[in-house]
Amino acid sequence: MLYHEAGQYKTTYAQDMALLPIAQERWSLAGLLVVAFVGVPSMAFLGIPPFDSDYVFSAILLPFLILSLAALGLNVLVGYCGQISLGSGAFMAVGAYAAYNTAVRLPELPILVALLSGGVAAAAVGVAFGLPSLRIKGLYLAVATLAAQFFFDWLFLRVKWFTNYAPSGSVTAPPIDVLGFRLDASVERYLLVLTIVVLFAFGVKNLVRGAIGRQWMAIRDMDLAAEIIGIRPVYAKLTAFAVSSFIIGIAGALWAFAHLGSWEPLTFSIDRSFHLLFMVIIGGLGSILGAFLGTAFILLVPIVLSRLPAALGTPLSTSTISHLETAVFGVLIIVFLIAEPLGLARLWSLAKEKLRLWPFPH
Repeated sequence: MLYHEAGQYKTTYAQDMALLPIAQERWSLAGLLVVAFVGVPSMAFLGIPPFDSDYVFSAILLPFLILSLAALGLNVLVGYCGQISLGSGAFMAVGAYAAYNTAVRLPELPILVALLSGGVAAAAVGVAFGLPSLRIKGLYLAVATLAAQFFFDWLFLRVKWFTNYAPSGSVTAPPIDVLGFRLDASVERYLLVLTIVVLFAFGVKNLVRGAIGRQWMAIRDMDLAAEIIGIRPVYAKLTAFAVSSFIIGIAGALWAFAHLGSWEPLTFSIDRSFHLLFMVIIGGLGSILGAFLGTAFILLVPIVLSRLPAALGTPLSTSTISHLETAVFGVLIIVFLIAEPLGLARLWSLAKEKLRLWPFPH
């Protein structure tokens, strides 16, 4: 009865196609947003544990939100359009360095415009490296996007113009100034990133429910049949690369400006691309919620595993914990993919179906 639709009648097409057609879903989402926007900052202001610590914001909440945004962008390409990409780390780097150079070389522009320029630059690069998808697909396309990762790793490491000729190659982002307010505190940066992530999540949700989203999914399911019914593969694939890279570029700029502050070219290595791909696969391909669930799994499980030995009264050395964490984490990923290959979003969908029928047998 907590999730039953009994009595919730739909009388118009708009109601039937609503983003959240069930009232319980609307209430739950509204409550979650109130907690995220009001509850968490209030607890930090009042000094209520664990939100009284800067560690929670800088090491957990900010990385979770930014990586969720990047996974959301990658899910547009991999989950909805079916185009495998291993260059998401490179697109994050393009977004970060484009935003940095815009902010440094044009300091009169608002910082939000600099962040937006990172997304635009990443979208342009994504379209360029998405051109091979018109001829190749599958693992061959993955190799082509992997070339983007290696190319931009070399470019940002060797071409000093991108790092403003910094001797060490490490750069420092300008302070974040929004409408005359400098966002120095972690809570303030958290609210900025949360706002951007929520806007993009709703935007992508509406996008995939529209005509372009249906074209992406038709290409994903069977590109030849999609072309026969009039869908242009060139338009569908390149728009997927553009939208995906734009979102990932914004995430890269936020990762550099709001989370790291200072970074070097190897920050956005191929490891970042693999992490994002794991987030999408574990969370669930073709699911907005899956991007957030997969990010939470990838980000929080290592933190729990690193703290578990001390909590059980068997403290281990740092090196032992690091090796144990990597081994256990890898085993968990394999077991999970075998048990539920459709990801965490599928488990959530099954749970909702059971709630709809409860307490009747099913």
